[in-house]
Amino acid sequence: MQKYRIITYGCQMNLHESEKIAGILEYLGYAQTENTEEADIVVFNTCCIRDNAEKHALGNIGALKKWKMRHPSAIIAVVGCMTQQDGAGNGLREKFPFVDIVLGTNNLYRLEDAIRQARENRVKQVLIDPDPNPPIREHERVARSKRPNAWLNIMYGCNNFCTYCIVPHVRGRERSRKTADILQEFRTLLDQGYPEITLLGQNVNSYGHDLDDGSNFAHLLEQIARIPGKFRVRFMSSHPKDLNRDVIDIIASSPNLCNSIHLPIQSGSNRILEKMNRRYTREAYLDIIDAIRAKIPDCGITTDLMVGFPYEEERDFEDTLDIVRRVGFSAAFTFIYSVRRGTPAAQMPQVDPQVAKDRIMRLIAEQNRMTKAASKTYEGKTLEVLCEDIVPKRPGMVCGRSDTGRLVTFEGIPEWIGTFVPVTIQRSQSASLFGIRKEN
Repeated sequence: MQKYRIITYGCQMNLHESEKIAGILEYLGYAQTENTEEADIVVFNTCCIRDNAEKHALGNIGALKKWKMRHPSAIIAVVGCMTQQDGAGNGLREKFPFVDIVLGTNNLYRLEDAIRQARENRVKQVLIDPDPNPPIREHERVARSKRPNAWLNIMYGCNNFCTYCIVPHVRGRERSRKTADILQEFRTLLDQGYPEITLLGQNVNSYGHDLDDGSNFAHLLEQIARIPGKFRVRFMSSHPKDLNRDVIDIIASSPNLCNSIHLPIQSGSNRILEKMNRRYTREAYLDIIDAIRAKIPDCGITTDLMVGFPYEEERDFEDTLDIVRRVGFSAAFTFIYSVRRGTPAAQMPQVDPQVAKDRIMRLIAEQNRMTKAASKTYEGKTLEVLCEDIVPKRPGMVCGRSDTGRLVTFEGIPEWIGTFVPVTIQRSQSASLFGIRKEN
């Protein structure tokens, strides 16, 4: 049996698309391996959201040149966001002539035919689809890799055009799946034994606006919440401008919808938010936080925070620190702004890199302080934890997440994986909690 290896960069959307790639490869008769030397095909599923991710991918693609010389019949495929950029496909072929297949996010479904042609004819291919709004394809083959958790796309693309972001340019406009198709896949995942399902979209809160049947995200959540059984639902990502009170109310009223919301603010400065084209103010964001806390007091709220965006001054950065202190995020994904060719922000005056590095360190320190304080409040409480995995470096220990998204480590056995376990928290350490199973 021939073998495949997939190397994935980027977000949950990319991770799920790698599961779809794996589904195609396994249908074609390949078996998975993590050892490149054993592989008959290597697929790079790329990301271009930040410069580091793109450079990392390019470096690893280049490193396979000698491997390809040793394995001339093997196939190298490069797919994903990076290849969808204008001119990137031909650029990859010129820089890496040993690459056999280049596909973008919008024509990933053509991978099966491309592999067949590469195997049979050894035809070099560049198959970048210029269509920015490809049709949604249902009933795709998926080889899921994250049991007991499953990802489920509810929509594709983005309409927001934040000035720093390349995503709308490489993933196209927003395209929502039909509610009936989503519910059918959701029920199938439950039948297959997945107790936690994460709904995916670049901006899930705008789900349904392109459909003509009145669908919206709140209504979708409401229908999911009506499905009988014990399960958990998470979703990401949410744009603050579109998170409405109906969504908050439904989460608050449903035991199966996790009390956990990822709500990227990016900056605490109104001046910078305007230049980012985020279309909300810090005041509006804080109003949303107040509404969440009023209905879901123990909600775990996480966010994305960026420093070093063009024009950012110390007073703007201080506004971001102030937001961190006011909200008390459970966790934050922090980044230094990365120039993306083809976006408006790339033409703006750039912040000195050393200044940005100093700010990111200060931001991380402040968020770590807030996270540690929040973790302390869980000590002595009993949480329902979905056991997800063993802890390799700690024999006899397992780990999972609470409803609010907190990582919990406790003594357990592999047979508990995929089950809900009551755990009493004994101590906390930064963002992690440690406890013991509560006996009935």
